[in-house]
Amino acid sequence: MIRDTLGRELHDLRISVTDRCNFRCSFCMPEGEQYEFFSREELLSFEEIATFVRAVIPLGIKKVRLTGGEPLLRRHLENLVGYLSELPLEDISLTTNGFFLKEKARVLKEAGLRRITVSLHSLKDEVFSRLVGRNVKVSQIIEGIEEALKVGLKPVKVNVCVIRGVNDGEILDIARFFKGMGVVVRFIEFMDVGNLNGWSLERVYSAREMLELLSEHFELEPVEKSYRGEVAQRYRYKDDGLEVGFISSITQPFCGDCNRLRLTADGRLLTCLFAQDGPNIKELIRSHAGEEDIRDFVRRVWAERSDRYSEQRLELIKTGIMPKKVEMFKVGG
Repeated sequence: MIRDTLGRELHDLRISVTDRCNFRCSFCMPEGEQYEFFSREELLSFEEIATFVRAVIPLGIKKVRLTGGEPLLRRHLENLVGYLSELPLEDISLTTNGFFLKEKARVLKEAGLRRITVSLHSLKDEVFSRLVGRNVKVSQIIEGIEEALKVGLKPVKVNVCVIRGVNDGEILDIARFFKGMGVVVRFIEFMDVGNLNGWSLERVYSAREMLELLSEHFELEPVEKSYRGEVAQRYRYKDDGLEVGFISSITQPFCGDCNRLRLTADGRLLTCLFAQDGPNIKELIRSHAGEEDIRDFVRRVWAERSDRYSEQRLELIKTGIMPKKVEMFKVGG
């Protein structure tokens, strides 16, 4: 186990397997912006990713989440899941926009994926299509969620980023809909990830407001955190025991307990969702370095970590000088 400068222990690893996405979400890739994506040669191979994960498990890594861009765009992703399932990990999960989930859920489950999170920010086709930058039927995403439940990927969670004036009027409808399916919803405050999503404090619908709204219509009771560093404030519906969660990075920052390391698709290590950059470990991996060399590299990165962006955000806003952050489609959440 290793600790950073604030005593935070390394626990979770987020891996972006690609920076490409089939959506052009207003959260991370606004219309009209141009991007340079990684070439295939720049991407870490599945074998290289597995080598890295195997090396860092002794440092405290217990959970791995695969992200993107959109991870299901990476061909034969189930092969990577298979490699990871052979390692001593407590959990292997995936975050996806769900567009290809119906076709991929079974093969991913069979390869060893344990659970899945789907990002779905509206139940209305017109709102969702506007948010993701292309015409999409919400029913297609729902079918993917149903298939994930059918093949046994549990729990299935749905992440909903709430933006004031855009989809805040759907909070109750979304809660009721997925409660009926037995799917856990996590409502997320609109965050300033990257630099291009049009974020402003006025567009943030707070977790407190979300909880108060749901509490007017459902009996909820708080659930204790299952481990230090868990970001969601969890509640349970008293009638059926299903959970609902709230993530409040803006109004109630949780930097003090953050235990996540992020590996980008091209091999950079990011110690914060709002990082400006990070050292690249790809060259070390491709030089066939030993596992202890990889661990030493990660130890140095983590030991020097001092990220507290969410706690510093409001003061930075006052100064008018905001750092340029890695874009969301490269971080992967």
